[in-house]
Amino acid sequence: MPRPAPPADLRPIDRLLAIMARLRDAEDGCPWDLEQTFATIAPYTVEEAYEVADAIERNDLADLKDELGDLLLQVVFHSRMAEEQGVFAFDDVARAINDKMVRRHPHVFADESYDSLDAQKAGWEALKAEERAGKGKASSILDDVPVGLPGLTRAVKLSKRAAVVGFVWPTVQDVVRKLHEEVGEMLAEVEAGDLDKARDEIGDVLFVVANLARTLDIDPEDAVRATNAKFVRRFQHVERRLAECGKTPDQSDLAEMDALWDEAKAGEKSAADQSAD
Repeated sequence: MPRPAPPADLRPIDRLLAIMARLRDAEDGCPWDLEQTFATIAPYTVEEAYEVADAIERNDLADLKDELGDLLLQVVFHSRMAEEQGVFAFDDVARAINDKMVRRHPHVFADESYDSLDAQKAGWEALKAEERAGKGKASSILDDVPVGLPGLTRAVKLSKRAAVVGFVWPTVQDVVRKLHEEVGEMLAEVEAGDLDKARDEIGDVLFVVANLARTLDIDPEDAVRATNAKFVRRFQHVERRLAECGKTPDQSDLAEMDALWDEAKAGEKSAADQSAD
């Protein structure tokens, strides 16, 4: 016989913790929830983080509220599984981030002061380095940059770590010159027909692009998401305009579709100019 859900008059976080405990109850929990592990839940955690970013990108704050709830559920899920193993619980997770935020903001919670934002960032990185050394895990400053991050995000983090110790191109122009060099090497391999080497060179190109984005203080994942959305928007314009003529893209040709693409670009520019006015 089903038991009622935890009472709605509990504090929201307490109710969520009680709901998750019930879902993971060995006797009458949810079979799907019970069979999950850290590894099987991890992809959902990553997916929910992307859905949060998508809601922000769309400036849909109602959806953002829901997506943040979904992401919070992931934290609660992982914490519950750890609690069942006697490793840690949700309160330990909250306590750890509380302590970390206080520790990393000595200019707010202690007597430390910084002369500039750059000095504050340097202080933040120094504190993180101390934490890594205290854990005794990292023999290299790159060791604990998560392998599971999206490629461009990890490239930014790797290059940012290296930059702390001076391994960095001095100017934006230097990065751009390196980008041109890598593109040239990639094209040479393509022309030679060596696709294995071309793959490596494309990786080098993308790594330098990530560096360029970091140098300009641009998140490359945000940038490519915006470009993906722009591509979808413009290609759908092409599809609509062809449909008006009773055609589909496979019944068209590149010249016609390219003209409609330019039409979409011009329409967006006109709309942006009118909005600015």
